[in-house]
Amino acid sequence: MSAAKIVVVGSCMTDLISYTSRLPKPGETIHGHRFSVGFGGKGANQCIAATRLGATTAMVAMVGDDSFGTNYLQNFRDNGVIISHVGVTSEAATGVAPIAVDDAGENCIIIVAGANLKMTAANVEKAEPLIKESCVVVCQGEITMEATLAALTMARKYNVKTLMNAAPADSSLDPAILKNSDIFCVNESEAEALTEVRVQTVMDAQRAAEVLLTRGCGSVIVTLGGEGALYSTGDGHIHVPAEKVTPVDTTGAGDAFVGTLAYYLAYHPHLSMEDMLQRSCKVATISVQAAGTQTSFPTRNKLDNYLFV
Repeated sequence: MSAAKIVVVGSCMTDLISYTSRLPKPGETIHGHRFSVGFGGKGANQCIAATRLGATTAMVAMVGDDSFGTNYLQNFRDNGVIISHVGVTSEAATGVAPIAVDDAGENCIIIVAGANLKMTAANVEKAEPLIKESCVVVCQGEITMEATLAALTMARKYNVKTLMNAAPADSSLDPAILKNSDIFCVNESEAEALTEVRVQTVMDAQRAAEVLLTRGCGSVIVTLGGEGALYSTGDGHIHVPAEKVTPVDTTGAGDAFVGTLAYYLAYHPHLSMEDMLQRSCKVATISVQAAGTQTSFPTRNKLDNYLFV
C-alpha cells in the first residue's frame, strides 16, 4: 500500500444520534422521531472526509476491545484508511458521542472519550515511519494532550505541515501545542474559550485570532458556521464567506471542513489559502445538507470538477 499523504492522530467515537423537533431544556424529557448509530469522533471524521476526496490517509488512534471498536476498524477498512497504528485496548470502552439534532439542523453533543484517553506519546512514536513520509499531520482535542503534542513535534521534526483543530476547546491547552501548529483551527466558541474574546462577528474573530497568533502558532483559522471562515497570519486577515443553505444536520460540518483542508494542503499545495478555504467551505456546506456525520461527507465523484483543479 502506498504511503499515506495525510496522517490523522486523533479520536474515534460511535455516534448515537437522536433527531428531535427541538433540543431539550435542562431536566426535560422530550420525544424524538428518529434514531441512528453512526461513526464519528473528530479525528476519524476528518480522516474519512479527506479519504472521500481521494486522499491516501492513515489513522493513529485507539478503540476499545468491544463491538463498537470492531465495527470501527471495519469502517476504516471499508473506506480504505490505513489502520496499522489503530490500537485496541481492553482498559476502556470505545468512545461514544450521544448527539441530539433538532429540525433546524442544530445539535448538542456529549462525548465520553473512553479508549481515546488511552492514547500515549509512545503510541504515536510507533507511528513515526508513517508520519515521516506524510505531507500533513492532523490533530484535535479528543485524545490525550501528550499524544497530540508528540504527533505535532514529530511532524515538525520531518518538516511535515501540522493542522491542529483545537476542538473541543480546553483552556488548559499546553502552549507547546500552539507553537507546533502551522495552522491552528477553532470555531467561534472554541476561540472564545481559549482567548476570552467573545466571538459574534468577523471583527471579533479577527481579535481572537490575533490573540492566538501571539501564542506562537503559524496561522489561525476561525470557522464561522454559515458565515464561512477567517484565516489570519501576521500579515493580516482573509474572510471567506460560505454559501447560504438550509441545513439538515450540522453534525460533523467542522470536521468536513478540516478534512477537506488537509486534502488540499497535501494534494494541491499550489493553491492559495483563500482558494483552499473557499473549497473547504463548499464541501462543509454540502455536508450540512445531509443527515448524519460521516454519511454526510461527499465523495469526489459527487462534487464539481472545478474543486480538483
